[in-house]
Amino acid sequence: MAAPAYLANAKRLVVKIGSSLLVDEESGKLHQAWLDALCDDVATAHKRGQEVLIVTSGAVAIGRGPLGMTGRKLRLEEKQAAAATGQMRLTQAYQNSLDRHGITVAQVLLTLDDTENRRRYINARNTLETLLRLRAVPVINENDSVATAEIRFGDNDRLAARVTQMVSADTCVLFSDIDGLYTADPRTNPAATLVPEVREITPEIESMAGVAVSGVGSGGMVTKIMAAKICVGAGCRMAIAPGKPMNPLQVLERDGRSTWFLPVAEPRAARKRWIAGSVQTLGVLVVDDGAVTALFSGKSLLPAGVTDVSGEFERGDAVEVRGADGRVIAKGLSAYAAADIRAIRGRKSEDIETILGFRGRSEVIHRDDLVVGN
Repeated sequence: MAAPAYLANAKRLVVKIGSSLLVDEESGKLHQAWLDALCDDVATAHKRGQEVLIVTSGAVAIGRGPLGMTGRKLRLEEKQAAAATGQMRLTQAYQNSLDRHGITVAQVLLTLDDTENRRRYINARNTLETLLRLRAVPVINENDSVATAEIRFGDNDRLAARVTQMVSADTCVLFSDIDGLYTADPRTNPAATLVPEVREITPEIESMAGVAVSGVGSGGMVTKIMAAKICVGAGCRMAIAPGKPMNPLQVLERDGRSTWFLPVAEPRAARKRWIAGSVQTLGVLVVDDGAVTALFSGKSLLPAGVTDVSGEFERGDAVEVRGADGRVIAKGLSAYAAADIRAIRGRKSEDIETILGFRGRSEVIHRDDLVVGN
């Protein structure tokens, strides 16, 4: 597949926008014309059926001006105040721009803890999945107004990668003020050449990374390589691409000047490999013969097929699935806590709300969260 086709063939696309592209460093003003051109590209992708999530920087940069804090380095609490002021303006700018295309924007604020705490991770993922199903465009930023130094990403490159991993996106684009990874720093070495494609992130590749030079951004090439490791590990291809041109997605799709990091597995396969080999099981679900047959035919596990539950676990935890003979037939991430499954086991999915008092998923384990076989 040619590099430009990576973007055209994306099904679920995460786009990361850096502060230096979105906000004027001196005035703190939004680059409105550029944002409108970007949103035109997002609308084009949306119209052809692609799901798009935007991870955006810029809240702190936009919020500094109204608070009279331009021209100096900010303390953590001042950054939080600027973020609280700028986040509202930033999200409204995206909504105003995408309103021209009849597209709804949803603001989502995340911290590092939200992507590492299993329950918060599941809640955030379900929210994002629901928004995409409803054809909204999530606009995601780090929750700087409440995050402390210990629970911050510190840059939105890694946040974009974690979001990519969370929603099993197949494509992630990091727009930057540089057009990709070079063999050396092109600002100081005229012999540096662009690396168009990376299939393995080796120590040599890592050694090519530089440092941040932007006055308003916090990421550099080092954080982009970190993001690439997360993305390819999740089965997602990732591009570092030039964001300065108008209509940057269109430009990337047309001429493809960038660096693409390519995975060895698709997102679903990578996710299932992670479930199979990396997640500790905290409980056991015993299922009847009908459920065993359904699972081996590629279906989800429904509460009607569950006959017994052992262990204490919460929603999102990994469990083993065993047949009546005790044989382990699958491993997966439970959509319900152990106590809830005990209440709904053997019952039809439409009875869940009546029994538990809330409307959860129809499946105890969805097939996307299930690995069947030894």
